[in-house]
Amino acid sequence: MTTHSHRKLLAAAAVCTAAVVAGPATTAAAWAASAGPPAAAVAIAPSPDPFTGLTADEIADRAVTATQSATSLRMAGRIVTDGQPLDIDFAVDDRDQCTGVMKIKGGTAELRKADRITYMKGDEAFWRASMTSQGMTEAQIDTTIELVKGRWLKIAPGQPGSSDLGSICDLDELLSDLGKDKDERSGLARGPDAEVDGTSVATLVKKEGRETSTVSVAQEGKPYILKMVKAGGDEPGSITLSDYDKPVKVVVPPADETVDLSKLDRSGPA
Repeated sequence: MTTHSHRKLLAAAAVCTAAVVAGPATTAAAWAASAGPPAAAVAIAPSPDPFTGLTADEIADRAVTATQSATSLRMAGRIVTDGQPLDIDFAVDDRDQCTGVMKIKGGTAELRKADRITYMKGDEAFWRASMTSQGMTEAQIDTTIELVKGRWLKIAPGQPGSSDLGSICDLDELLSDLGKDKDERSGLARGPDAEVDGTSVATLVKKEGRETSTVSVAQEGKPYILKMVKAGGDEPGSITLSDYDKPVKVVVPPADETVDLSKLDRSGPA
């Protein structure tokens, strides 16, 4: 496989991973900034209400600050990006470790990162859809899939794609956009209290045109963002955030189940 071809492979994977990064990161920022009706049944609010006397905008400020302070979290749900539904379920920590799964266009891929090494394993449908979107020929796609079938692609720091593919494991980067534009986080309204996975939440709602965004903020413990729902518009979706500050356990794939990206060059032309 030529250097050009393995760069295309990584570029293809990065397209899907970039969608994940752009989704929870910038979408979370936009949803938290603009804050579907509440997605959970109405619950009894804690007494006293921890947000008594605060405006919806002030609650949002506290939620952003708390969420950005997290040392780890899990994000799961579905978003729509470029017209394609994307399902994600990732656990990420502040040590650039992560483990999770993404599904797009009928394909599934697993991503893990530990000790600065990124591992990615996709099924044939995932790789075929990803590489087709990058304009690779059928011959290139078939050859590449044969090389990585059933194995984890091992990508070391500095290798093509390591930055793009590994960026989803950078918790600081994922959360950095949340507090960037405070002006967009104004004009929120507080909706009915609700529950997310058994935790009482305050709901913050904002409508812009045909788009309604709802952010659910924990009323128990730290005011973490627990759920974001966007209804209407071009990119509807729902993301649940959980497992705050819990250890992220990454299982490094066995050596005999990996293929080093650098060794794909020696596998012959695509």
